[in-house]
Amino acid sequence: MSKDLNKVQLTGRLGADPELRQTPQGHSVTTFRVASNRSWRTAEGEAHEDTEWFRVVAWNKLADICAQWMMKGSRVYVEGRLQTRQWEDQDGQTRYLSEVLANDIIILDTRRDQTAASGEPVAASTAPAATLPAATVPARPARAAKVAALPRGTNTFDEEDLPF
Repeated sequence: MSKDLNKVQLTGRLGADPELRQTPQGHSVTTFRVASNRSWRTAEGEAHEDTEWFRVVAWNKLADICAQWMMKGSRVYVEGRLQTRQWEDQDGQTRYLSEVLANDIIILDTRRDQTAASGEPVAASTAPAATLPAATVPARPARAAKVAALPRGTNTFDEEDLPF
């Protein structure tokens, strides 16, 4: 029997601040939208660009970390699976919503990076990106997820350690 694969990997920027909510059972859930751009040239050399929007859902500790460290414009890497939900609206119409259920998110820039780049002062309570938790947390009660982020230009090794 062959094994099927449902895996989504994308990078892009948040279109708005993440929205953090709590379920009645006390689980955190964060939703946000990621814009991913694609560029290409026609045979005539004309440049084109297209933006695709993805709805992303993160659960539990991963949701809390997203809400704390990401904001509109944050660049992120998201890995997860595609899920389509179906329901009937108030008019009896069947509605569908496809979303990425994240099990791994890497924050490629943080609130601190964006605030510093904008020239606004960084709050003293904002932790440096290098101290962000590299946590393994459940994306859903039975699934694992990881989050990690390092500031740009931060090397965790000496050049002398390289074998070439």
